[in-house]
Amino acid sequence: MTFQRIANQRAIIDRRALASAIADGVAELGAEKARPRVVELLRAALRDGKAEIERRLIDKPSAGHECAAAQAFLVDQLVRVIHDHVVGNVYRASNRSTGERLTIMAVGGYGRGEMAPHSDVDIAFLTPGKQTAWCEQVIEAMLYFLWDLGLKIGHSSRSLDDMVRMGRSDLTIRTALLEGRYVWGDQDLFDEANRRFWAEVVAGTERDFVSEKLGERNERHKRQGDSRYVVEPNVKEGKGGLRDLHTLYWIGKYIHKVRNSSELVDVGLLTATEYRAFKRAETFFWAVRCHLHAITNRAEDRLTFDLQREVAARMGFADRPGKSAVERFMQYFFLQAKRVGALTGLFLSQLDEQFAKKQPRGLLAGFRARPRTIAGGWIVFGGKIDTPSDDWFEKDPVRLVELFQLAASEQLEIHPAAMRRAARDAKLIDAAVRADPRANALFLDVLTSRNDPETVLRWMNEADVFGRFVPDFGRVNAQMQFDMYHHYTVDEHTIRAIGLLAQIERGEQKEDHPLATRLFPQIRSRRVTYCAVLLHDIAKGRGGDHSVLGAEVARKLCPRFGLDEAETEMVAWLVRYHLMMSDTAFRRDLADWKTIGDFVEVVHSIENLRQLSLLTIVDIRAVGPGTWNSWKRQLLGDLYEAAEERLRLGHAMHGRSHRVAARKDKVRAQLGKSGDLVDSVGQQLGDAYWIAEPEDIIAWNLRQLDAAKGASLHVACHYYAARGATLVTVIAADHPGLFYRIAGGIHLAGGNIIDARIHTARNGFAVDNFLVQDPLGRPFSEGSQLQRIETMIADALANRVKLVPRLAARPLARPRAEAFVVRPGVAFDNKASNRFTVVEVAARDRPALLNRLARALFEARLVVHSAHIATYGERAVDTFYVTDVLGEKVENAGRMKEVEAALLEAAGEDTVEVEAA
Repeated sequence: MTFQRIANQRAIIDRRALASAIADGVAELGAEKARPRVVELLRAALRDGKAEIERRLIDKPSAGHECAAAQAFLVDQLVRVIHDHVVGNVYRASNRSTGERLTIMAVGGYGRGEMAPHSDVDIAFLTPGKQTAWCEQVIEAMLYFLWDLGLKIGHSSRSLDDMVRMGRSDLTIRTALLEGRYVWGDQDLFDEANRRFWAEVVAGTERDFVSEKLGERNERHKRQGDSRYVVEPNVKEGKGGLRDLHTLYWIGKYIHKVRNSSELVDVGLLTATEYRAFKRAETFFWAVRCHLHAITNRAEDRLTFDLQREVAARMGFADRPGKSAVERFMQYFFLQAKRVGALTGLFLSQLDEQFAKKQPRGLLAGFRARPRTIAGGWIVFGGKIDTPSDDWFEKDPVRLVELFQLAASEQLEIHPAAMRRAARDAKLIDAAVRADPRANALFLDVLTSRNDPETVLRWMNEADVFGRFVPDFGRVNAQMQFDMYHHYTVDEHTIRAIGLLAQIERGEQKEDHPLATRLFPQIRSRRVTYCAVLLHDIAKGRGGDHSVLGAEVARKLCPRFGLDEAETEMVAWLVRYHLMMSDTAFRRDLADWKTIGDFVEVVHSIENLRQLSLLTIVDIRAVGPGTWNSWKRQLLGDLYEAAEERLRLGHAMHGRSHRVAARKDKVRAQLGKSGDLVDSVGQQLGDAYWIAEPEDIIAWNLRQLDAAKGASLHVACHYYAARGATLVTVIAADHPGLFYRIAGGIHLAGGNIIDARIHTARNGFAVDNFLVQDPLGRPFSEGSQLQRIETMIADALANRVKLVPRLAARPLARPRAEAFVVRPGVAFDNKASNRFTVVEVAARDRPALLNRLARALFEARLVVHSAHIATYGERAVDTFYVTDVLGEKVENAGRMKEVEAALLEAAGEDTVEVEAA
């Protein structure tokens, strides 16, 4: 690449003026004594050049290419000046031999003529043969000057033979050399190196290079999250980012010797339209990358939450109704990444075609496979479906949907030519096509395919056919939510959820999702399930409750898709209440019969319950890696079983005493030879305890109560695999403040409490059960970890540690949460339980939050009976079932205000009040 397009180059660096100043210094002081002055002159040139480049970027924030090219130009000029100074003044050789020749070659991104402000400078020093003493001296002197400038140098010194040998054996070296560019030194030597590289390294290895490069790309994608829609993307290495564009260019250059990316059109790997999309994405990504480097003053390529706002502001994105500036910026970012993904698919398919067209030789040369025609006139060849003519979609735009329906039903790939035509002609989808019954029937076939709807819907999305046919889906295309909970954009999350639902239907998720696998064959309409998954987040980003707005969208779209009135109403209901099941399971006490009653009142039927369970499971699982765990599976399963029983039996449920007796019988059976503990130790525990706790925990508690006889404190921990957590049981003399002190001890031991149940036995002892995980959502299972929890709880209860200062000194486990503003909120609900006031506190998640809230409740003279903790990325919602000291609900408005103020102070003590994004 040349730098002719860079405006006013001398404003960045005036090489002649710099060389002249250096010459003056050498003339005055001599080469050796002038070195400090030379270094200072070079540093000033680098500093001023970078400042000029950054000024240009601020003046024109989208000028990514200009910034990247200017940075490479600046380094070129410095390298040339340094070379000339070293060769002309430091190690001057008037009569050099043919072996004392040296060429300086820029490789990698620098060789391509593109550098971000803090990129490494990759240089290859080439000599004709084994290095002479003079060559070694010159190379070493140049490197010391470059290091003195603070540049990060990636360098190699090789003979031409070494270059050939290493290029053959190492893919990374071969890729770097592929972009080799002459910077300075012996031009003839560079030309010889270039000739030998193409003749001796590249020739005959084209297929191997493509295969290795694509393998390398796949490994890189896995490391970066294997999706172009991760919400903290890596601009350089992530899927759909700069490196993917570079890979296309490398492959084109390796096979067709293209000199720049525009020549990919000439060799038939991209169309002119696709090349414009290539350049648009590349320019945008380069701008983002340069802004990241400028903001952080380092080589930062990850677009983290704390940087997204600043880059969006620098690049001129502004707030709009329903969408903040950062969400608009990130939506544009993901649209570009999506386009890169589509381009990559087309490029590689076209490459396959070019390789396949090379005529076979030998006996089988005349036996080439022939295309076949299938129903409707479509062409199938080599497992790929293609159109018979270029105007195929223009003649009948419904075929744009039919293409993907055939790919799904016949399990075919789509030919790159057909994909290109579909992307080009997607604009033909108008209101008439969207209203066409056949088109909608074909779309519903794709959505509900029993094969692989996820892959085909992703193809459909990349061709823009999906968003054109369902404009409401087009609105959430590439839309992110600025939080730490949602890992993917809305469209990617939705397509993943549909794919997961299809896997569940095929029985491939029995281990992770046994309940969903059992329920799917029992539902009456699978079309309802798939449509509900498609539409559950369709109204995000519209500035209102997306569940309510989404239900309205469902009532409009479902009849169009061909669903009848009853199916449409069920889809609308599912979309309206798609968060209800998870909210109930994770934020309410499932042992409280009123919780189940209220839930069932809304669910109304077993069919609704089954459908809602399936939607809830795939929705949570598709949020991102690590969001689904065995604890959530257990809670949803418990809620399903309780609700299903209530719906089946109606209000003719067993009386309280009958339920307690049945629970005791089950615990006896579980205890085996120790079954008499139910009637001895178990007599100390009231009916509320027997109803609230599961049989296995009751059996565990009874053994502990028996072992703790006479002790004032008994703490026991064990790994509770069934719930993916550690069960911590504390038996102690009950007293005010017990709960917050136990919570503080668990926090000091490094644990996060995800659920807590507090009971008082008839003898005045507390029996408190806590489910605990580490900060990454994993159970503690090692003996030393369990011992530490037990010790810290004992120390906290005995007042051997000062909880408040110790907890305040603990470092934030999740500093990324500081990038978000979460305004604390407190809500009281006296209808959710017959016995308790339910207090829900929403706040930014951080260590010891539960301890602080529990202490505030204690100081407000409230008794906590159970606590339920749900986290959504940076946001925590802690729910407490409380009474006053007399066992009554909190119903006085003034009293509620007092408690609310105390909880807000505890939740928001270090929250910085700034405008929410």
